[in-house]
Formats: sequence, C-alpha cells, structure tokens
Amino acid sequence: MPDIRSRYMADAVATVGPARLLTMLYDRMLLDVDRAVEALRADDRGAATGHLVHAQEIVAELIVSLDEKAWDGGPQLMSIYRFLLSELIETGSRGDVERALACRSLIEPLAEAWHEAARSLAHVDVPTQPDAPALETATSVGLLGVG
Repeated sequence: MPDIRSRYMADAVATVGPARLLTMLYDRMLLDVDRAVEALRADDRGAATGHLVHAQEIVAELIVSLDEKAWDGGPQLMSIYRFLLSELIETGSRGDVERALACRSLIEPLAEAWHEAARSLAHVDVPTQPDAPALETATSVGLLGVG
C-alpha cells in the first residue's frame, strides 16, 4: 500500500503548478512545526527532531529555488529563509517549544501571503505562446513527506 500512496502523491505533486506547489510546501512546513511542538510537549525529542529536520529540508529547498534578483523583495525573503533555517536548527538542538512556536509565527504569515498570491494568479488569464518552452519545476517529492 505505501508504494501506491507514494506513486499517487508523486503524480499529484508533478501535476500541480509552481504556485500550488509552493503553497503545499508551506502547508507541510506548518504541519511539521505543529507536530514538532506536540512531540516536544510530549517529551519525545526524537519525533520532534524528525519533524524539524523535515521543515529544515523544505526551507533549504525554498532557499535554493529563490532567485533573489527576480523581484525587489527577494533579498529580504532570502534573509527570512536563512533566519528561519537557523532557528529551526536551534529549535531541534535545544528542544525548545517556545522557539518552535516562534518559527511557526514566522512561517504562518508567509504561508498566508503565498496562498493569497496563488489565488490571485489563479484568476489571471495568462496567454500561452505556442513556441514558448514549458515551465519546468524541479521538485523533490520527499520534501512533501511522501516517498
């Protein structure tokens, strides 16, 4: 059964657009931090570390995929990502619930902003060009917690 689920999730991720993929990553990062908080409160550092490492992997993917020069806010967003990665690492090493909650409070407004951007993009009619190359999105299904 896990192979079927993994294949289904891989197909689902491969067929979404870049905006939806980004929102999925943010949603998963929030879930990881929430699960880490629960695990820390239950004194299960091993589980918490696993969830925090997964959130770190997502932030690392966001860092490598961000083109800071593409827009004016790029450098600021990169600074936020780097800070968040550092805080997630510290959270895991210290087992600090409050720091995990602070990470969540940083992620949540970013997730909301990307969701709003994705919704507004969904309402924009983008003309297609017959000779334009297809937009390719390199993704790691493992980042979404499948596979």
